[in-house]
Amino acid sequence: MKSNYDLIVVGGGPSGSMAAKLAAEGGVSVCILEKDRDIGYPVRCGEAIGDSGLRKFVEPRDNWFSAYLTSFKMTSPNGTSISADFTNDKGYILNRRVFDYDLSRMAADKGVEIYTRAYVNGLIIEDGFVKGVRVQYLGEQKIIKSKLVIGADGVESRVGRMAGIKTQIKMKDMESGLQYTLGNVNVKQNRMDFFVGRNYAPGGYLWIFPKGDGLANVGIGISGIYSRKKSARKYLDEFVDNHFPDAAKLTTVCGGIPTDKPLKNPVKSGLLLVGDAAHHVNPVTGGGISSGMTAGWIGGQVAADLIRKNTLDEKSLQAYSNWVYKEFGKKYSRVYNIKNAISQLKDTDFDNIASIIKKVPKEKRTLNKIFSTALLKKPTLLLDVIKVFAGI
Repeated sequence: MKSNYDLIVVGGGPSGSMAAKLAAEGGVSVCILEKDRDIGYPVRCGEAIGDSGLRKFVEPRDNWFSAYLTSFKMTSPNGTSISADFTNDKGYILNRRVFDYDLSRMAADKGVEIYTRAYVNGLIIEDGFVKGVRVQYLGEQKIIKSKLVIGADGVESRVGRMAGIKTQIKMKDMESGLQYTLGNVNVKQNRMDFFVGRNYAPGGYLWIFPKGDGLANVGIGISGIYSRKKSARKYLDEFVDNHFPDAAKLTTVCGGIPTDKPLKNPVKSGLLLVGDAAHHVNPVTGGGISSGMTAGWIGGQVAADLIRKNTLDEKSLQAYSNWVYKEFGKKYSRVYNIKNAISQLKDTDFDNIASIIKKVPKEKRTLNKIFSTALLKKPTLLLDVIKVFAGI
């Protein structure tokens, strides 16, 4: 570990590795500081991603995937189920340990230095600029200087808070997430299953994602408002006991899921945030792998360009914020409005939606159709739905 780099990336997840790789390709010296022992472990999400969102950055490898997804099924509170095939994109359930590790190797192949069990506990700030980090590594407290720091340290982002970026999330926009990897289960291997309604997951949804070989990720995300009355664990345990009584709980993952709008300008002089640290998460689905990689891809390029120019003030770094907004921030702001409308639906509304969609021939069912039907009571938001799915 050297005492000086052009760029320090805090966090070795997909967004951090992507940022480091792109910056290194731009000719700057980069190191990744990851607080955990291993890149990709512990796993912190449901592991789902679309083919197009992945292929934009890397050529998929078979060993990254536990399952290939071609359809989904949604079950309403009264048990009405609707299913549909993905029409424009297929999906995958990732093996995050392998996937994250390989992304970090791709960064290393470009010259990025990677250090695990490296806990960043402070920033070096000089004349209003972030100039490096304080890090606990192998029992020693070290100071590493840099021209720029990228915070890719997740929803709890200590780096963002230490820099003075307001990363707080309102209770209604922070979901309590919990997931078990279950063994000895029999689920359809090419389908994602979702359950909605107050009895399953108030203010959120419950999911079943296949993992192959009798395994499945079964998890829940519920609004922080509701989790105070009854915990996510209680909802999930009840579901598992009823649907998979013979299953073995092989792993448990829990944490917060930000479902608010992306931060408008997650930068300070000498620092920018990517991925969950900047709330780069789809507010409806809670998915953030693809958008996090997109932010890292943008952040790494902007970082290399501004480091070469030696213009790392907050105003210059807004080029990153503007690019992110154009790429997905504008869309996610609309998705946030849709999420708020959906969270106000009653169980009877979900049942009515399922009943209406069930009458539509399966080959004509789409996510756009489902969301449009869900928001018939809020016609002002239908334009948002159309624009989101049209990519406008």
